[in-house]
Amino acid sequence: MSNKVVHALYDDDDVLLSAVKSIRSEKHHIEEVYTPFPVHGLDKALGLEDTRIAIMAFIYGCIGLSVAVAMINFIMIEDWPQNIGGKPSFSYLENMPAFVPIMFEMTVFFAAHLMVITFYMRSKLWPFKKAENPNPLTTDDKFLVEIELHDNEKALTALLEKSGAIDVSIIEKPE
Repeated sequence: MSNKVVHALYDDDDVLLSAVKSIRSEKHHIEEVYTPFPVHGLDKALGLEDTRIAIMAFIYGCIGLSVAVAMINFIMIEDWPQNIGGKPSFSYLENMPAFVPIMFEMTVFFAAHLMVITFYMRSKLWPFKKAENPNPLTTDDKFLVEIELHDNEKALTALLEKSGAIDVSIIEKPE
């Protein structure tokens, strides 16, 4: 298996989108696309599956709500019941309206923090990790398409230049 890749550099996001569509229509597999900002519709053009991160956000919110209910019940009802403002502390259900803001805040807290941790783990963004960006221009204003090379160098290079690439180069990818 070859470890050579073709890097095609584009300077416009609309040109990039049409190039990705034409590259995929020619049955070439795009390894990665590096962009300086999110490009609307690029995930659909690349044929990527929808993310399941919203499902995880809901699950994390449910965990936060469960922790909040258990925490409030233990602290305010079982462990240290107090008569605050004339409200009896005999049962959780009698006092639940007073606990709604705490339950809401814990739900949001758990969902937000666990989502950030999940995103970093899923993206493999560890502290002090070395950047994997192959071209520093993609952090400024250029777009890079990376395609693995399979003995089709001339045809692929011609297709990329025809699609509007401003620079096409073949790179030996480090393993």
